[in-house]
Amino acid sequence: MIRSVVRGIGAALPRRIMKNADFEGMVETSDEWIAQRTGIRQRHIAADDETTASLGEAAARAALDNAGLTPADIDLIVLATSTPNNTFPATAVEIQNRLGMHHGFAFDMQAVCSGFVYAVTTADLYIRGGLARRVLVIGSETFSRILDWNDRSTCVLFGDGAGALVLEAGEGSGAIADRGVLAASLRSDGVHKDKLFVDGGPSTTGTVGHLRMEGREVFKHAVGMITDVIEATFSQAGITADDLDWFVPHQANKRIIDASAKKLGIAEPKVVVTVDQHGNTSAASVPLALAAAVSDGRIKRGDLVLLEAMGGGFTWGAVLVRW
Repeated sequence: MIRSVVRGIGAALPRRIMKNADFEGMVETSDEWIAQRTGIRQRHIAADDETTASLGEAAARAALDNAGLTPADIDLIVLATSTPNNTFPATAVEIQNRLGMHHGFAFDMQAVCSGFVYAVTTADLYIRGGLARRVLVIGSETFSRILDWNDRSTCVLFGDGAGALVLEAGEGSGAIADRGVLAASLRSDGVHKDKLFVDGGPSTTGTVGHLRMEGREVFKHAVGMITDVIEATFSQAGITADDLDWFVPHQANKRIIDASAKKLGIAEPKVVVTVDQHGNTSAASVPLALAAAVSDGRIKRGDLVLLEAMGGGFTWGAVLVRW
């Protein structure tokens, strides 16, 4: 059978680093308050010349270099983002143009923080369906553009950045030992829309709007929803938490990460955490965490890796990959 195998990975972060202490003169907060409740110590903030497209391009080029490929080798670009450069066209086509790629096709995917998990699953379907051989999957965000910098409950949580994977069609036997995407589970439920949303849009206010969140409500639902899709993914693959080598969750809040891992029985040393360095970068958080763990040698070829995310909507999902 055809498997979607990871061929390369890359990441890109804005130049500016904003530490927790930098907020102390802006809103009523402190480094201790932020770190204690979220695990965040710093985040990267995009400059005027750094956009979702430019960061996505940089991450894409890094992934292509890591794979030993060029844009000419790519058939499809799937970009997960909630902060596109323009209402339309898709920022994916801008990245396509930046890469000098004038063949194939490209589109954006909007599932907020779950976007990268949705995008990997979508790319896998295109590959297994024979419509693409190699897919560039990107998660890129500039959430700093939609934050209310006077709202201390949200402005301290988010950062900017991008990560990318190159997926390539490979042969598999259908066994759990195969390399590539092995199983996935995706969910959404729009009844929770008002718990995490942006209060603007072309069809409603005609403005971009700002991010709004009911933090306690999001936290209340997060652990149960996350474990739901992960257990479904385990069931599909016929494995348990003990079989995992690495758990790479969405980097939103250290307490949510810890509670989810504990409920699922995933040992703490197997959990990849970068929320302290990046904050919540939405669709970029999972690929940024993946890239960090591959770069420092933790994730190696043949490792069984679980990706998970939950975002506004709510959307949530999990993907199991043999590296």
